[in-house]
Amino acid sequence: MRMRIHLAVLPAIAGTLLLAGCAGSTPDHSSMSGMDMPSTSTSSIPSSTGTDGAHNDADVMFATMMIPHHAQAVQMADMLLAKPDADPKVRALAQRIKAAQSPEITEMNRFLTSWGAPAVAPTPMTMGGMSDGMMSGDDMAELEHADGKAASTLFLRQMMQHHRGAITMADAERRTGASPAAKTLAARIVTAQTSEIDLMRSLLASL
Repeated sequence: MRMRIHLAVLPAIAGTLLLAGCAGSTPDHSSMSGMDMPSTSTSSIPSSTGTDGAHNDADVMFATMMIPHHAQAVQMADMLLAKPDADPKVRALAQRIKAAQSPEITEMNRFLTSWGAPAVAPTPMTMGGMSDGMMSGDDMAELEHADGKAASTLFLRQMMQHHRGAITMADAERRTGASPAAKTLAARIVTAQTSEIDLMRSLLASL
């Protein structure tokens, strides 16, 4: 039976994954500071082989934390898309981000299931930190209430920060993960979101 984790309850996995031994390397947890971690009843998930081949705790951490990170990006995109007076090019970018990250949430939950780890509900978190790029509740409220050019500018600035956090997390997965599929996804995230940051800089300059 597939378990859904609701991120309103955030106790156990932080201590679990920090204490668990990884096969051959230790996950870079410093890249994920500032993020409360979804809870799970699973204790240590050691390196093992499943439908995705070898994986370790770093892979589980990556998927578990990137799902709510992506979910917040999708929520931010939806907020911008709900503003008809936002800049059309920024609206097009928001749609592009949503179209890319929504399927990646599904992909990462497939990873977790194949590894025998609990799936994560795609519910955005609002606990921000410099390294994870997440928006706070106040940040999200500011975006929700902004209009027109102000909304477009704020979205771009917030999403650039959000993307930088995702890139940091994905780079950590590339260094410390064991799952070929998860590492491939992490590389894809780095490439796509680096390109989008460049686009957002250009859009900001044109507003």
